[in-house]
Amino acid sequence: MDTNAIDTLPDSVAAAAFRRLVKHLQHRHDAQNIDLMGLSGFCRNCLADWIIEGGFAGDKAAAREVIHGLPAAEWKARYQTEATPEQLARMEESLKKNAGHR
Repeated sequence: MDTNAIDTLPDSVAAAAFRRLVKHLQHRHDAQNIDLMGLSGFCRNCLADWIIEGGFAGDKAAAREVIHGLPAAEWKARYQTEATPEQLARMEESLKKNAGHR
């Protein structure tokens, strides 16, 4: 079994970094989820899914509100732009790179 150095971080350090990432994304509304997906293969909604997988007691809507900093529908209405065909294509290519990764 391979050990990843990230797994050796104390939970408090990892949690602090995660909180900083989420707050950064809450500040950077201009960073569209579709662009995050196209570049890195994950977005705010993925983070919400991951906190559920990590044991968050709320449902998907509650998890998204934690990550977005407001209800997801409100965030979408305020900040999300229509995805272009190019953004969608980049996202699809990026997601292929996620296959088998956990």
